[in-house]
Amino acid sequence: MKKTFQDLVELSKYLRSPKGCPWDREQTLESLRPYIIEEAYEVVQAIESGERDEIIEELGDLLYEILFASQIADESGEFDIEEVIDKLHIKLVRRHPHVFGDEKAANAEEAVKTWHRQKLKEKSRKRRLLHIPRTMPSLLRAQRVGEKAAQVGFDWSNASEVLSKVKEELSELEEEIKSRNTVGMEKEWGDLVFSLVNLGRHLKLDSEGTAHKAIDGFIERFGKIEDLAESRGKELADMNIEELDKLWDEVKNQEV
Repeated sequence: MKKTFQDLVELSKYLRSPKGCPWDREQTLESLRPYIIEEAYEVVQAIESGERDEIIEELGDLLYEILFASQIADESGEFDIEEVIDKLHIKLVRRHPHVFGDEKAANAEEAVKTWHRQKLKEKSRKRRLLHIPRTMPSLLRAQRVGEKAAQVGFDWSNASEVLSKVKEELSELEEEIKSRNTVGMEKEWGDLVFSLVNLGRHLKLDSEGTAHKAIDGFIERFGKIEDLAESRGKELADMNIEELDKLWDEVKNQEV
Protein backbone atom coordinates (compact mmCIF):
# COMPACT_ATOMS: atom_id res chain seq x y z
CA MET A 1 0.00 0.00 0.00
CA LYS A 2 1.41 3.37 -1.04
CA LYS A 3 2.15 5.89 1.68
CA THR A 4 0.34 9.22 1.76
CA PHE A 5 1.55 12.70 2.51
CA GLN A 6 -0.02 12.43 5.96
CA ASP A 7 1.93 9.22 6.62
CA LEU A 8 5.11 11.19 5.96
CA VAL A 9 4.01 13.98 8.29
CA GLU A 10 3.37 11.44 11.06
CA LEU A 11 6.74 9.82 10.44
CA SER A 12 8.45 13.21 10.77
CA LYS A 13 6.69 13.76 14.10
CA TYR A 14 7.69 10.32 15.36
CA LEU A 15 11.35 10.78 14.45
CA ARG A 16 11.39 13.97 16.53
CA SER A 17 9.64 12.29 19.49
CA PRO A 18 11.38 10.78 22.55
CA LYS A 19 10.98 7.37 20.91
CA GLY A 20 12.51 8.59 17.67
CA CYS A 21 16.03 9.41 16.51
CA PRO A 22 18.50 11.29 18.79
CA TRP A 23 20.05 13.09 15.80
CA ASP A 24 16.66 14.21 14.48
CA ARG A 25 15.71 15.57 17.91
CA GLU A 26 18.86 17.70 18.07
CA GLN A 27 18.23 19.53 14.79
CA THR A 28 17.08 23.14 14.52
CA LEU A 29 15.98 25.29 11.59
CA GLU A 30 19.49 26.75 11.55
CA SER A 31 21.21 23.35 11.52
CA LEU A 32 19.06 22.21 8.58
CA ARG A 33 20.26 24.99 6.28
CA PRO A 34 23.19 23.13 4.69
CA TYR A 35 21.11 19.97 4.23
CA ILE A 36 18.32 21.86 2.47
CA ILE A 37 20.82 23.44 0.09
CA GLU A 38 22.55 20.11 -0.51
CA GLU A 39 19.30 18.29 -1.24
CA ALA A 40 18.23 21.00 -3.70
CA TYR A 41 21.51 20.59 -5.58
CA GLU A 42 21.08 16.82 -5.62
CA VAL A 43 17.63 17.24 -7.17
CA VAL A 44 19.15 19.34 -9.95
CA GLN A 45 21.90 16.79 -10.50
CA ALA A 46 19.35 13.99 -10.68
CA ILE A 47 17.32 15.92 -13.26
CA GLU A 48 20.45 16.42 -15.33
CA SER A 49 21.16 12.68 -15.17
CA GLY A 50 17.69 11.92 -16.52
CA GLU A 51 17.44 8.87 -14.25
CA ARG A 52 13.79 8.47 -13.24
CA ASP A 53 14.37 6.63 -9.96
CA GLU A 54 17.14 9.02 -8.93
CA ILE A 55 14.90 12.04 -9.56
CA ILE A 56 12.12 10.47 -7.48
CA GLU A 57 14.50 9.71 -4.63
CA GLU A 58 16.07 13.17 -4.54
CA LEU A 59 12.72 14.95 -4.78
CA GLY A 60 11.64 12.86 -1.80
CA ASP A 61 14.72 13.90 0.16
CA LEU A 62 14.03 17.57 -0.56
CA LEU A 63 10.37 17.17 0.38
CA TYR A 64 11.38 15.62 3.68
CA GLU A 65 13.63 18.59 4.50
CA ILE A 66 10.57 20.82 4.11
CA LEU A 67 8.51 18.55 6.35
CA PHE A 68 11.34 18.30 8.87
CA ALA A 69 11.74 22.08 9.07
CA SER A 70 7.98 22.54 9.41
CA GLN A 71 7.83 19.96 12.21
CA ILE A 72 10.57 21.77 14.14
CA ALA A 73 8.68 25.06 13.77
CA ASP A 74 5.43 23.36 14.81
CA GLU A 75 6.98 22.17 18.07
CA SER A 76 7.88 25.75 19.02
CA GLY A 77 4.44 27.06 18.03
CA GLU A 78 5.69 29.13 15.07
CA PHE A 79 3.88 27.39 12.19
CA ASP A 80 3.15 23.93 10.81
CA ILE A 81 3.16 22.21 7.43
CA GLU A 82 -0.53 23.00 6.91
CA GLU A 83 0.19 26.73 7.10
CA VAL A 84 3.06 26.31 4.64
CA ILE A 85 0.75 24.54 2.19
CA ASP A 86 -2.09 27.02 2.73
CA LYS A 87 0.10 30.05 2.04
CA LEU A 88 1.59 28.37 -1.01
CA HIS A 89 -1.88 27.64 -2.39
CA ILE A 90 -2.99 31.24 -1.87
CA LYS A 91 0.18 32.56 -3.51
CA LEU A 92 -0.13 30.30 -6.56
CA VAL A 93 -3.71 31.42 -7.16
CA ARG A 94 -2.88 35.10 -6.59
CA ARG A 95 0.10 35.05 -8.95
CA HIS A 96 -1.85 33.39 -11.75
CA PRO A 97 -4.58 35.97 -12.48
CA HIS A 98 -4.33 34.86 -16.13
CA VAL A 99 -5.54 31.42 -14.99
CA PHE A 100 -7.81 32.13 -12.02
CA GLY A 101 -8.74 35.73 -12.82
CA ASP A 102 -9.67 38.02 -15.68
CA GLU A 103 -6.18 38.66 -17.09
CA LYS A 104 -4.91 36.99 -20.26
CA ALA A 105 -1.55 35.47 -21.17
CA ALA A 106 -1.16 34.28 -24.74
CA ASN A 107 2.22 32.64 -24.17
CA ALA A 108 4.82 31.74 -21.54
CA GLU A 109 6.57 35.12 -21.80
CA GLU A 110 3.35 37.00 -20.99
CA ALA A 111 2.67 34.56 -18.14
CA VAL A 112 6.08 35.27 -16.60
CA LYS A 113 5.50 39.02 -16.86
CA THR A 114 2.17 38.62 -15.09
CA TRP A 115 3.81 36.55 -12.33
CA HIS A 116 6.48 39.19 -11.72
CA ARG A 117 3.94 42.02 -11.87
CA GLN A 118 1.90 40.32 -9.15
CA LYS A 119 5.04 39.63 -7.13
CA LEU A 120 6.02 43.30 -7.21
CA LYS A 121 2.61 44.22 -5.81
CA GLU A 122 3.22 41.92 -2.83
CA LYS A 123 6.76 42.94 -1.96
CA SER A 124 8.39 46.26 -1.17
CA ARG A 125 9.45 48.20 -4.23
CA LYS A 126 12.46 49.50 -2.32
CA ARG A 127 15.70 47.56 -2.44
CA ARG A 128 14.08 44.89 -4.57
CA LEU A 129 17.45 43.28 -5.35
CA LEU A 130 17.98 42.56 -1.65
CA HIS A 131 15.22 39.94 -1.91
CA ILE A 132 17.63 37.76 -3.88
CA PRO A 133 19.39 35.49 -1.35
CA ARG A 134 23.09 36.21 -0.93
CA THR A 135 23.57 32.51 -0.17
CA MET A 136 22.80 31.57 -3.81
CA PRO A 137 25.71 30.47 -6.03
CA SER A 138 27.34 33.64 -7.33
CA LEU A 139 26.65 33.07 -11.04
CA LEU A 140 23.01 32.23 -10.38
CA ARG A 141 22.68 35.25 -8.10
CA ALA A 142 24.23 37.49 -10.76
CA GLN A 143 21.75 36.21 -13.34
CA ARG A 144 18.79 36.80 -11.04
CA VAL A 145 20.02 40.33 -10.24
CA GLY A 146 20.24 41.09 -13.95
CA GLU A 147 16.76 39.69 -14.53
CA LYS A 148 15.25 41.72 -11.68
CA ALA A 149 16.86 44.94 -12.89
CA ALA A 150 15.65 44.21 -16.42
CA GLN A 151 12.05 43.93 -15.18
CA VAL A 152 11.99 47.69 -14.59
CA GLY A 153 13.79 48.47 -17.83
CA PHE A 154 17.34 48.80 -16.45
CA ASP A 155 19.08 46.66 -19.05
CA TRP A 156 20.97 46.66 -22.32
CA SER A 157 18.91 46.58 -25.50
CA ASN A 158 20.68 43.60 -27.04
CA ALA A 159 23.58 41.16 -26.72
CA SER A 160 25.88 43.35 -28.86
CA GLU A 161 25.66 46.16 -26.30
CA VAL A 162 26.51 43.75 -23.49
CA LEU A 163 29.43 42.37 -25.49
CA SER A 164 30.83 45.90 -25.74
CA LYS A 165 30.54 46.16 -21.96
CA VAL A 166 32.40 42.85 -21.56
CA LYS A 167 35.23 44.16 -23.74
CA GLU A 168 35.32 47.39 -21.72
CA GLU A 169 35.55 45.47 -18.43
CA LEU A 170 38.26 43.20 -19.84
CA SER A 171 40.29 46.25 -20.89
CA GLU A 172 39.93 47.73 -17.40
CA LEU A 173 41.06 44.46 -15.84
CA GLU A 174 44.11 44.40 -18.11
CA GLU A 175 45.05 47.88 -16.92
CA GLU A 176 44.81 46.85 -13.27
CA ILE A 177 46.92 43.76 -13.96
CA LYS A 178 49.58 45.94 -15.57
CA SER A 179 49.61 48.25 -12.56
CA ARG A 180 49.62 45.23 -10.18
CA ASN A 181 46.80 46.80 -8.22
CA THR A 182 45.39 43.89 -6.19
CA VAL A 183 42.26 45.75 -5.08
CA GLY A 184 41.64 46.99 -8.60
CA MET A 185 42.14 43.53 -10.08
CA GLU A 186 39.60 42.05 -7.72
CA LYS A 187 37.01 44.71 -8.56
CA GLU A 188 37.50 44.60 -12.32
CA TRP A 189 37.55 40.79 -12.39
CA GLY A 190 34.22 40.80 -10.58
CA ASP A 191 32.81 43.40 -12.98
CA LEU A 192 33.96 41.29 -15.93
CA VAL A 193 32.29 38.15 -14.58
CA PHE A 194 29.06 40.04 -13.87
CA SER A 195 29.10 41.43 -17.41
CA LEU A 196 29.66 37.94 -18.84
CA VAL A 197 26.68 36.63 -16.88
CA ASN A 198 24.53 39.42 -18.34
CA LEU A 199 25.81 38.57 -21.80
CA GLY A 200 24.80 34.96 -21.20
CA ARG A 201 21.36 36.14 -20.08
CA HIS A 202 20.88 38.06 -23.33
CA LEU A 203 22.01 34.99 -25.25
CA LYS A 204 19.35 32.95 -23.38
CA LEU A 205 22.03 30.95 -21.56
CA ASP A 206 21.83 29.66 -18.01
CA SER A 207 25.11 30.97 -16.61
CA GLU A 208 25.27 28.54 -13.68
CA GLY A 209 24.45 25.50 -15.81
CA THR A 210 26.71 26.62 -18.66
CA ALA A 211 29.64 27.09 -16.28
CA HIS A 212 29.08 23.62 -14.83
CA LYS A 213 29.10 22.13 -18.33
CA ALA A 214 32.40 23.86 -19.09
CA ILE A 215 33.88 22.55 -15.84
CA ASP A 216 32.57 19.05 -16.58
CA GLY A 217 34.16 19.26 -20.02
CA PHE A 218 37.52 20.23 -18.57
CA ILE A 219 37.35 17.44 -15.98
CA GLU A 220 36.52 14.86 -18.65
CA ARG A 221 39.31 16.02 -20.95
CA PHE A 222 41.82 16.19 -18.10
CA GLY A 223 40.88 12.61 -17.16
CA LYS A 224 41.65 11.52 -20.72
CA ILE A 225 45.04 13.22 -20.44
CA GLU A 226 45.72 11.26 -17.26
CA ASP A 227 44.72 8.02 -19.01
CA LEU A 228 46.85 8.82 -22.05
CA ALA A 229 49.90 9.63 -19.94
CA GLU A 230 49.44 6.44 -17.92
CA SER A 231 49.17 4.36 -21.09
CA ARG A 232 52.62 5.71 -22.06
CA GLY A 233 54.12 5.03 -18.66
CA LYS A 234 54.31 8.69 -17.65
CA GLU A 235 53.20 10.75 -14.64
CA LEU A 236 51.66 14.16 -15.23
CA ALA A 237 53.62 15.62 -12.33
CA ASP A 238 56.88 14.67 -14.07
CA MET A 239 55.95 16.34 -17.36
CA ASN A 240 56.62 19.95 -18.32
CA ILE A 241 53.96 22.34 -19.62
CA GLU A 242 54.93 21.78 -23.26
CA GLU A 243 54.41 18.03 -22.91
CA LEU A 244 51.12 18.57 -21.11
CA ASP A 245 49.93 20.95 -23.82
CA LYS A 246 50.72 18.32 -26.47
CA LEU A 247 48.65 15.74 -24.59
CA TRP A 248 45.82 18.27 -24.26
CA ASP A 249 45.85 19.00 -27.99
CA GLU A 250 46.00 15.30 -28.80
CA VAL A 251 42.96 14.56 -26.68
CA LYS A 252 41.14 17.62 -28.03
CA ASN A 253 41.77 16.57 -31.64
CA GLN A 254 40.36 13.11 -30.90
CA GLU A 255 37.08 14.76 -29.83
CA VAL A 256 36.58 16.57 -33.13
